[in-house]
Amino acid sequence: MRILLTTLLAGMSLVASAQNPVIQTCYTTDPAPMVHDGTFYIYTGHDEDGADFFWMQEWRVYSSKDMVNWTDHGSPLAIEDFAWGDDRAWAPQCVERNGKFYFYVPLHSKLSGGMAIGVAVGDSPVGPFKDALGAPLFDNGSWDNIDPTVYVDNDGQAYIYWGNPEIYYAKLNEDMISFDGEVRKVEQTVEGFGAPAIKERKKGEKYKDMYTEGPWFMRRGDKYYL
Repeated sequence: MRILLTTLLAGMSLVASAQNPVIQTCYTTDPAPMVHDGTFYIYTGHDEDGADFFWMQEWRVYSSKDMVNWTDHGSPLAIEDFAWGDDRAWAPQCVERNGKFYFYVPLHSKLSGGMAIGVAVGDSPVGPFKDALGAPLFDNGSWDNIDPTVYVDNDGQAYIYWGNPEIYYAKLNEDMISFDGEVRKVEQTVEGFGAPAIKERKKGEKYKDMYTEGPWFMRRGDKYYL
């Protein structure tokens, strides 16, 4: 299958043909994009061959300068890079700040027996990355702690959101590896999310929509989107 990418520029239509899917050499999961210095990066998980569950041991990075041709940078980070983790390399996100690249990941914690949020740091968008703390960024023994999304606002304040089926958030300090204040929970409402939080949903009631997992936080103009 091929996909046509059309761009309108100065009144002219430029058409490029790209292979779809863009990654065809392994099973990639949960893609998280980042643009840096004119290059588009995708950070993904990797479903292992023959998996009969969510069997993911590593994270991978791919890049493109034209959204057509892609470079495979391999795996710059894996479960083995976190001494406190032992399973489930799930949905990641990488962000840049002050010349460093911070790779936020969820994985199963040996310390608590639940899922935890980890952070690795590197000098390049493609790594190598190393555990920035030698311990989880957040680990309270809950299985809710998955799928972190991080955003640095225009004023320099950074935020992190994560969770299933609740949504948690915290402010990050400028070092990007510690919290400024306590972890809070986003209130889910019918107006905002199509349904209330899972503990408040009524059995048998059909909701317009509902949050489960994999949050993504961003800003466009003066509005924030979750």
